[in-house]
Amino acid sequence: MQEQYKSSEVAIIGIHTPETDTEHKIDQLKKKLEAAGLTHAVAVDNDKSNWTRYGNRIWPCVYLIDKKGYGRFRWDGELKWQGAIGDQIMHDKIKMLIKER
Repeated sequence: MQEQYKSSEVAIIGIHTPETDTEHKIDQLKKKLEAAGLTHAVAVDNDKSNWTRYGNRIWPCVYLIDKKGYGRFRWDGELKWQGAIGDQIMHDKIKMLIKER
C-alpha cells in the first residue's frame, strides 16, 4: 500500500506491538522493516497501550482514519488470510476516503 498511495494524500503509519520478548528490541525491528522494504513510519507500542486503547485482539489490525482524524474502518488479521479480500475492501475504502472533503 505504501507504494500505491505514495503520491496521494494517504499517510501510512504502523504501530508495532510485540508479541514475544524478542520483538521488543527496536534495533531488530528496524532490521525487519528494512528487509521487508517498509519505509513508512512505525511507532513502537512495547507496553501495549495503543493495543489496549484500540481494543485489538489479533495481529495485525488495519485501521483507516479519515482526514478529520476519525477512525472509520478496521480490518482484524491478515488482509488476504485464507482467501479473504481485505486488501480489496480496504483499497475501496481508502479511495472513498480520498474523495471526501
